[in-house]
Amino acid sequence: MLQSMTGYGKSICELEAKKIVIEVKSLNSKQFDLNLRFPGIYREKELSTRNKLSKKLIRGKVDLSIYIENNSSNTKNRINQTLVADYYKQISEINNKLNLENSTEILLQSVLSFPDILETKREEINEEEWNEISKHIDNAIDKLLSFRKQEGEVLEEDISKRINLIESLLKEVDTYEHQRIERIKDRIKDNFKEFGNKLEIDINRFEQELIFYLEKLDITEEKVRLSNHCKYFMETIKEPGSIGKKLGFVSQEIGREINTLGSKANDADIQKIVIKMKDELEKIKEQLLNVL
Repeated sequence: MLQSMTGYGKSICELEAKKIVIEVKSLNSKQFDLNLRFPGIYREKELSTRNKLSKKLIRGKVDLSIYIENNSSNTKNRINQTLVADYYKQISEINNKLNLENSTEILLQSVLSFPDILETKREEINEEEWNEISKHIDNAIDKLLSFRKQEGEVLEEDISKRINLIESLLKEVDTYEHQRIERIKDRIKDNFKEFGNKLEIDINRFEQELIFYLEKLDITEEKVRLSNHCKYFMETIKEPGSIGKKLGFVSQEIGREINTLGSKANDADIQKIVIKMKDELEKIKEQLLNVL
């Protein structure tokens, strides 16, 4: 069954002191292209999360974001009081030497703007907390996969309809094929009649050459191969797993047979059918770009 590469999943993890929002989305891509947005405290878990996503999502441009809400910070900030006192003492001494008049409030504001006044102590990751977050990451991925399956069903219905239409158009070729051969024969004979009085024509040799020429224009093999490719396409579309690339290869073979059919047809009515087939195939190829 088809799966789309487009999907979205979201899960909210409610912890004692904070709320964690996990969002994962994916778009079509030839390879697996992952972008992670992690809070600093969980940075060491990026590699294991990346491996999990690559195994479950296989292909696509994937973005995973983890946001912390209702929490002032994931770090603890403290003022270095010893350093503030030392800075304040030194500035006060400079003011006195230079006879500058600055209020205590102004001096303190100046000192607090100095570097290294704030001591930042990062929290260590809590494994129990991460295990709970990891469950919600799995939940968000499952929602994305469900979204992909729903989109895949829509794609499968549309693509199958167009393959069936190509097969129906192929059957219409039979309606014009006999007429095509007769028209080619008549056209060649009419051309020879113009020179009939001037040239000596070996009728037997003429018939042999005509048969050889018509054999080169025969499209039976192309019709058979095109029909087989369409059937194989419909069989493949029911297979599990990632089949987008495989279907892309089959669609290329379908296109090759349609092109050959058009080049050998030598008939306006069949050419019109071929153009309709090409139009449907192009739409199929566009849809396959988003198939997993």
